[in-house]
Amino acid sequence: VAPAVTWTIEADGMHETAHGVVHLGSEPCVLELRMGTRDVEPRSQDEAARRRATDAHWRTWSQGLRIPSVAPDLVLRSALIIKALSFGPSGAIAAAATTSLPEELGGVRNWDYRYCWIRDASLAAAALARLGSLAEGIAFLDWLGALVDRTSKPEQLQPVYALDGGVLGPEAVIAELSGYAGSRPVRIGNAADHQVQLDVFGPVAMLIDLLDRNGARLTDRHFRLLEQLSEAVLRRWHEPDHGIWEERIASQHHVHSKVMCWATLDRASAVFERHQRPGRGAIEAVRDHIRDEILTQGWNARVNSFTATYGGDEIDAATLFVGLAGLLPGNDERFVSTVKAVETTLRKGPVVMRYLHDDGLPGREGGFIVCALWLAEAYLMCGRDVDAADLFEQVRGLAGPTG
Repeated sequence: VAPAVTWTIEADGMHETAHGVVHLGSEPCVLELRMGTRDVEPRSQDEAARRRATDAHWRTWSQGLRIPSVAPDLVLRSALIIKALSFGPSGAIAAAATTSLPEELGGVRNWDYRYCWIRDASLAAAALARLGSLAEGIAFLDWLGALVDRTSKPEQLQPVYALDGGVLGPEAVIAELSGYAGSRPVRIGNAADHQVQLDVFGPVAMLIDLLDRNGARLTDRHFRLLEQLSEAVLRRWHEPDHGIWEERIASQHHVHSKVMCWATLDRASAVFERHQRPGRGAIEAVRDHIRDEILTQGWNARVNSFTATYGGDEIDAATLFVGLAGLLPGNDERFVSTVKAVETTLRKGPVVMRYLHDDGLPGREGGFIVCALWLAEAYLMCGRDVDAADLFEQVRGLAGPTG
C-alpha cells in the first residue's frame, strides 16, 4: 500500500484540470484531485439548479473574451461553438458534432467530421486565442504532444484522430439510414486518416507561435513538439501529398502544403529565437530553400497566379496563404494577382469555392465560408478595405437564426 500523499494545487487561471505523476520509490500512487466547487454531482441538483450552473459557467467563460466591435454577436456565438467542440477529457477539438450533412441536397459528398483534424483544431484554438482564451490551445497542444510521443516518427502523424487520440476505424456506410433530406450515403469513419497531408504541421507551429506571443506559458514539452514538427518537415517537405482538401486522387505537389511547411520552420525559428533555444541554423536554411521553390515552381505566369499544384493551371483558394501565412507581403504583385484570380474564378457572391477542377468525386462542389473569410482577409492585406467589408457583410447575411 503506497503512503498517503496530499497535493496542494494552485489554479493558474488558465487550466480547468491538473495532470501529474508522483513516484514514491517503486510504489504506485492513486491520486484523487478535488477541484473546489467543480466537484459537483449533477444528479444532486434539480434541473433548474443545473441550468443555472450551466448558464453561469458559459457566461463566466464568455465574459473573459475580447470580443471585437464588428459583428460581436456572431463572433461570440462562433467562439461558444468552438468551445463546445473542445473535448475536455483529452484537449482534442472536434471538427463538427455531426456526420453526413451534404454539400448539396441529394449528393454523395457527405462526410463524417466527428473527429479531431490536427489542422482544423489548430485553427479553432488559434481563433479562441485571438479572442483572449489560451487554455484551449494549451490543452490541444498537450493532447497532440502525447499523441506524437506515441508515434514512432513525427513525420508519420496522421491528419485526423478520434477525440481520445485513437485511430479511426474504416470508413463505412450505414445503408439503412436515408440521410439528411434524403442525401445518401450516411457515413461513419473518414478515409482521410490514411492520407499524407503535409500541411498539418504548419497550423500547429503557427498556434504555438501565437500562444507564445500572447503570453501563454510554454513548457519544455511544447518546445519539444515544435522541434518534432520541424524534424517532420525537414524530412518530408519535398514529397507530394493529398493537400488540405483531402482529394481522393493521386498525390501532387500542392502549393498550400509547401507554404505550410515553410510556415512550420518560420514560426519554429521565431519561437526558438525568442527563447534562445538552439537549432535555428538548419531550420532557417531549409525554410529559405522552400520559399525559393514555391516562388519558382508554384507561380504560373500563364494565369498570373499561384496555382493549386506545381506546374498546374488550376486556381485554389488555399493559395491565398502565400500571403496570409506571411511568405509574401500584402503589396507583392504576385499575391495581389493571386487574390484577383481567386476572386474572379472562385467567388460566387458571398461564397468562395475551394476549387473547380475534377477531384475524383461525383457531384458538385459546395461553397466554403472559411474560404470567403480568407479572401476578405486577403483583401485587407492588399489594401482593399471596402471590398473586405462588403464581402464580410455578405457572409454575415448567410448566418441562420441561431447565429
